[in-house]
Amino acid sequence: MKPDFSKGLVPAVIVDNHTEQVLMLAYMNEEAYQKTLETKQTWFYSRSRNELWNKGATSGNFQTVKSIQLDCDQDTLLIRVDPKGPACHTGETSCFFETVMEEDVTRYDPNIFEEVMAEIEDRLKVKVEGSYTNYLFEKGIDKIGKKVIEEAGEVIIAAKNRNKEEVMSEVSDLLYHCFVLMAEQNVSLEDIKAKLTKRFSKKGNHKGERPEIKEW
Repeated sequence: MKPDFSKGLVPAVIVDNHTEQVLMLAYMNEEAYQKTLETKQTWFYSRSRNELWNKGATSGNFQTVKSIQLDCDQDTLLIRVDPKGPACHTGETSCFFETVMEEDVTRYDPNIFEEVMAEIEDRLKVKVEGSYTNYLFEKGIDKIGKKVIEEAGEVIIAAKNRNKEEVMSEVSDLLYHCFVLMAEQNVSLEDIKAKLTKRFSKKGNHKGERPEIKEW
């Protein structure tokens, strides 16, 4: 299957393959689509300049294409990429950084796991005075493992207390110490995501029911 270019340009929604963040919306004609397939980089058609353009050609912020999906009407593309730098010309990671309306919900950084893990991994390379993470790395796996066990126990205690704030705090502590353990063992977030993806892909073999995953 291929996009239907009979009506002209086709919108392409660009998504970060790792964070799932929507980065930008641009348009493709058939030539831009073919160049994207051939080069594994995003190419678009500029409606204002009436010409093709390769994302990153002037800024260096190229987007390596990881997958392309087509909607049911064959007139919209969803493209997952590994971005090299921000997508927006303003320097923002995503072009969608202005909030027009939102419900009163808890805001959070969608990349927080990656940011925390990146800082932990950096502590493996650079010692920072007074850093608790460096202290754990210096003490080694026995100390790190002990802290993971302690934090897991505190999560259970918080749950038995039926205290949501306490549970949130203790789970955050547990995840941090698990990340430290992962870094010490040279296990990345991508490794864990790949393992979970492989396990949950089994559910597609059952009709509407999630299978019992014996591996767990």
